[in-house]
Amino acid sequence: MSKEKELVLELILAEYQQMETNRLLLRPIRLEDAEDMYRYASDEEVTKYVFDTHQSLQGTKEVIATYFLPNTLGKYAIVWKETGRMIGTIDINALDKNNKKAEIGYTLAQDFWGKGIMPEAAAKILWLIFNHLKLNVAYAIHDLDNPKSGRVMEKIGMKKVGIFPQHTIVKGKPSDMVFYALTKEDYFKHKEK
Repeated sequence: MSKEKELVLELILAEYQQMETNRLLLRPIRLEDAEDMYRYASDEEVTKYVFDTHQSLQGTKEVIATYFLPNTLGKYAIVWKETGRMIGTIDINALDKNNKKAEIGYTLAQDFWGKGIMPEAAAKILWLIFNHLKLNVAYAIHDLDNPKSGRVMEKIGMKKVGIFPQHTIVKGKPSDMVFYALTKEDYFKHKEK
């Protein structure tokens, strides 16, 4: 892909830094979100399969400052419109411009599990990926021991493509990861139904 095309993708992400669904606002994460993020990131059930449990509000601020703020493109706070509370994050990770693919990653506060929130947020991200970024495939992975995350992937139309043994070190131990993917063709075919 030419350098010009690379800039276009970045411009598209910049143009869509804020998006809405019926119940959610997706927007860049701010340092002011630290208390809301700490509320769920300090919950061992939420972080069990994804990242180290946050031990302090200061630690959460450091994560925001070092991971989310240096490049806000494709990284979204999930805000519950009804209260204005940040309840999770969803990211477009591993954006591979040459191969026209990207990974989706997400985390959600436990008190919002089972309410269809993550599929709602992820559907908006897929809309951006396929309609505006014009990528060929979106994929997501989850720890084999965390099938609930896989159900979110299925709800947004992704199909299981396989298990990669010991793909990721999670909290010091190798974890098998389940891969799901959705192609552009399947996305638009599903939308036509």
